Amino acid sequence: MTHKFSIEVEASTVEEAIKKALKQLKVPRSKVKIEVLSDEEKGLFGMPGAKPAKVRVSTIKDSAQGGSACGGKENA
Repeated sequence: MTHKFSIEVEASTVEEAIKKALKQLKVPRSKVKIEVLSDEEKGLFGMPGAKPAKVRVSTIKDSAQGGSACGGKENA
């Protein structure tokens, strides 16, 4: 797949946001670029959820697969 796709996801922690994005994109972590747009901020007395974490997850264009799976063109 040569299309680059990215989504922005919010969750109560950065790790949760990354997991949600990977689940939506249906790709492993090794196939994406992750940008943390904002960290979560704790609420009053350390309660979670005052401000959610936000990440942008983009699929990585995999140019190494361009024809290598087919073995390329061979002349007999």
